[in-house]
Amino acid sequence: MTLPLRQLSWFLLRLAIMQGATLLTAPQAAATDPIIFQPAFSHGPADNPLKGFVPYAGQGQNFPHSLEFGYLSLASLMSGPAGFNWAPMEQLLDSIAARGCQSIFRIYLEYPGKPTGVPQFLLQAGVKMREWPHSQAPATTPDRTPDYEDPQLRAALKNFIAALGKRYDGDPRLGFITAGLLGSWGEWHCHPHAEWFASRTVQTEVLDAYEAAFKKTPVLLRYPAGGADSTYAPNAQRSFGYHDDSFAWSTLETGGQDDAWSFLGQLRQAGSAAMDRWHTAPIGGEIRPELWPCLWKQNGCKKGQDFARCVRETHASWLMDSSTSQSLSPDERDRALTAARSLGYELQIVKAVTILTGRSLALSVTLTNRGIAPFYAPWPVKAWAFGPAGTGPAAELPFTLKKLLPATTATQSATLDLVELPAGPIKLLIGIPHPLKTGKPLRFANANQDLDRPGWLTLGKLDLP
Repeated sequence: MTLPLRQLSWFLLRLAIMQGATLLTAPQAAATDPIIFQPAFSHGPADNPLKGFVPYAGQGQNFPHSLEFGYLSLASLMSGPAGFNWAPMEQLLDSIAARGCQSIFRIYLEYPGKPTGVPQFLLQAGVKMREWPHSQAPATTPDRTPDYEDPQLRAALKNFIAALGKRYDGDPRLGFITAGLLGSWGEWHCHPHAEWFASRTVQTEVLDAYEAAFKKTPVLLRYPAGGADSTYAPNAQRSFGYHDDSFAWSTLETGGQDDAWSFLGQLRQAGSAAMDRWHTAPIGGEIRPELWPCLWKQNGCKKGQDFARCVRETHASWLMDSSTSQSLSPDERDRALTAARSLGYELQIVKAVTILTGRSLALSVTLTNRGIAPFYAPWPVKAWAFGPAGTGPAAELPFTLKKLLPATTATQSATLDLVELPAGPIKLLIGIPHPLKTGKPLRFANANQDLDRPGWLTLGKLDLP
């Protein structure tokens, strides 16, 4: 029977709907039973990124590390009120990155024993300089302290910080910045001439400039300060981290008169926001040089404070250190490696659960922090599945590592589309890719780390039907 055109169109439309309904209600591939992976624990390495001991740039190559420190003078970087020469900075960052490390730097205006760091254009403009013999510098090279209240110098500092942030904030070659610029060695003091140090007004200008210029790269300050501090501008409510440059020497409170000068004493006086700063911003510093010759010996140092306790109570992530650049016995080296690993985060994969439905792999991962501080950088956690050809899909697990405080655990999920992989065995890996291509990979505190790919933890194998 031949249907009229209008009836034929209606018939075809109904047939299409019926077929569509059939397709929509077709049974899906059955899900497999969950497969649980529980990789064994094993301590992470001493040179995990953004933590550990920090030698000066180019030194310490006989001890594992992922960060290196360098000083630069403002004079080498600034040629005029709005003129900048970034070549010395680029050379420092590139040379450190070539060794697989990230940089920490400090810019100085005065450095005992070295020529002034005040730019020549400011000297020619008449910025007042005070020369005086410093106990840690040769008599032939006096310290030269500028007049920090000079309007020309203050304007130059603000211009420089703004330009520095515009060029380098978030640069993957950078790990951390210590604020520097003010005081001897950029350490925010002019001891014993405290009267020559920058006023709280000038300090506030510098802090405001750093806070405006750096939203990604952490900036660390030498001295915590609350609103009642008579020397330092308040910083406890700001976003900066801190660095203790007399670590394990005057870090702990001991109940004596000098507690006000200890790092933890200063944190306490600055208030609860400063005491808890490590929750959101890193703590760094420098092991006191007097401790370098003896710290890793069996009996330790006669002077100084308990290193492990200092680490626990400050939640320090990194420490400048030259003790590991010298010759160490095997036992001394082991003690130094243990100490380096104790700093900062230690991330362990506790469990991973997979459910395969057709070619869709649902993955749930549980991660814990066994360290003493968070991992502060916003690096992504990724899962990767690959077959015999060594290629395959990846998916991001939405962890916020910065919020994973010590002794806390988090679980996140993701789905991997395996449609392009052939039937057969596949491997499931998890990793945190380093944004610096030459950077040393972040390794989990698990035994199967780097088993199949450098920088990746192998969770296990699956069979695709």
